[in-house]
Amino acid sequence: MGEQDLRPQKGKDEIRLFLRKLLTDLRALEEMLDRGLFETGIRRIGAEQELFLVDSAFRPARTSMQLLEDLQDEHFTPELAQFNLEFNLDPMIYGGACLSEMEGELRSYIDRAREVARRRGGDVVLAGILPTINKGDLDLEAMTPNPRYFALNEAMTRLRGGDYEFDLKGIDQIH
Repeated sequence: MGEQDLRPQKGKDEIRLFLRKLLTDLRALEEMLDRGLFETGIRRIGAEQELFLVDSAFRPARTSMQLLEDLQDEHFTPELAQFNLEFNLDPMIYGGACLSEMEGELRSYIDRAREVARRRGGDVVLAGILPTINKGDLDLEAMTPNPRYFALNEAMTRLRGGDYEFDLKGIDQIH
């Protein structure tokens, strides 16, 4: 949605331009709210599911772009890393058997992704943090080749004043 001009924003003029565009978008949202342009009187539900792509040893497989090409389905989208994919369920009216219908749709997309991944010698795993991930799997070469993600990385680096670290705490910890 919208225009994605994600050139590095190094100067004050570019930052001002970005802020003007952001304010324009906020004004448009405000107008849509004021004019009642959002659907009312009905409740809908939707969901997204993220998938890890793994090889035969259950290590991260950087195959997302190939799988997207094989899938040819707009429900599937790339994620930050090349070993992740996301798919979005179609919104449906909340009520009745909607949760069962969502489960069926969810299973259908997982099965489809699994089938395509297996044709390429891999599989899909649903997990919060993939237990087989290593620090070496988190380099810039693993990032999905999407200008949006590189711009996000650059912005985070700039905001932090240089390189930074992540510390994922839990039973298993990654630093």
